[in-house]
Amino acid sequence: MNWILLRGLTREHAHWGDFPERLRQAFPGDRFHTVDLPGTGVHYREDSPDRVPAIRAAVRRQVAHIAGPYNLLALSMGGMVALDWAQNAERGEIQQLVMINTSSRFSAPWRRMRPAVWPRILRLMARRELFDREKEILAMTSNRPVTLELAKQWYRIQRQRPVSLANARRQLTAAVCYRPAPVRPLPDALLLTSRGDRIVHWTCSQDLEQRWQWTLRVHPWAGHDLPLDDADWIIHEIRGWLSRE
Repeated sequence: MNWILLRGLTREHAHWGDFPERLRQAFPGDRFHTVDLPGTGVHYREDSPDRVPAIRAAVRRQVAHIAGPYNLLALSMGGMVALDWAQNAERGEIQQLVMINTSSRFSAPWRRMRPAVWPRILRLMARRELFDREKEILAMTSNRPVTLELAKQWYRIQRQRPVSLANARRQLTAAVCYRPAPVRPLPDALLLTSRGDRIVHWTCSQDLEQRWQWTLRVHPWAGHDLPLDDADWIIHEIRGWLSRE
């Protein structure tokens, strides 16, 4: 099975770190493809759309060469794109959907983005000192101590493939405006969330669980970047969820 991995706001494939390789080792019969949203990663010179459906359409064009059907694993804003894809897919195109710390307009605005975070997000988007900015993003999204090596790694990513301020604004607009259709796209999906998420309240995932009777698993301490904080927990939960059948 081909898995498509989608990252969140202004982040790209390199920010997954060794998580894709861990997935390949855990599920050797599957193939995992990290795909960048428009305006990030290998597409950093492109303009990002300011609506999730247009971003989803761009992602689908990027993976057209990969044989379907697909499983989707997506973090944060990437989860919005994945959900929109599942709701607009052809029958059987999406087999499994795993969303990590994502949200939608089914949840209250102050839970989708905690009020204390907005000033930091806006300040970071305009900050020019790349190293300090990436270090602060890590400190905000991860609940593990930020090592100097990891901060340098994220700094190098941004130096090589910088996300423009205009694209960051467009992606933020897309995330804020996103509202899924009311119809459940799949009988079940796996919702992974973190009680320690200081950006998106974990009950945003609970809202999706209650609306569509999907499977919810809650991590006790990890931050918004759950794959960075506890990749083994994610793999354990995915393995258990897939074995339900």
